[in-house]
Amino acid sequence: MQGGYKIRDQNLPHFITATVVDWVDIFTRKNYRDIVVECLDFCIKNKSMILYGYVIMSNHIHLIVQSEKGELSDLLRDFKKFTAVKILEKIKSDPESRREWMLERFKLATESHSRNKNYQFWQYSNHPEEIYTNKFMWSKLDYIHLNPVRAGIVEKASHYIYSSASNYVSDIGLLKIVKADVLIVDVLNLKNFTRYNEY
Repeated sequence: MQGGYKIRDQNLPHFITATVVDWVDIFTRKNYRDIVVECLDFCIKNKSMILYGYVIMSNHIHLIVQSEKGELSDLLRDFKKFTAVKILEKIKSDPESRREWMLERFKLATESHSRNKNYQFWQYSNHPEEIYTNKFMWSKLDYIHLNPVRAGIVEKASHYIYSSASNYVSDIGLLKIVKADVLIVDVLNLKNFTRYNEY
């Protein structure tokens, strides 16, 4: 792992970033985003994944995730492996104008690592950050949910369907998440109201 990032307590929730090799903007296409959603849904229903928040951006995803079985490293490894296989299959089978270029990028990435023989889709590090307080959980949820707003994709975080923002605002979303405990808002700080009105 680079930079000392490591999952030390397998039972605690973590803020995770999974980034596509070379920052390839693959998730600009709906069919690839949908694979990530399907895989997360499968992990929630069958692999004891507890998902508190997520966002799928053009070349990376953020998750706040926990393993009910205390096997977070294994869960993330399996999730990344499965999504990589499914997405690579989709690149090869569906109409894709960038097919050759993308497969070349993913093939080149294997040259510096011996783990993957043919293609490497995800970067190895997840940069896991342990969620140790309710306040830290909410700072990460805010960061995740406001990503599409900062990127200029939507005006309000809850309008971006490939994130958990709408789950927190109106209890609807593509995935079943576990809502984090509501952080008490400091009513004297006007910035808090502005931030939550953006949702």
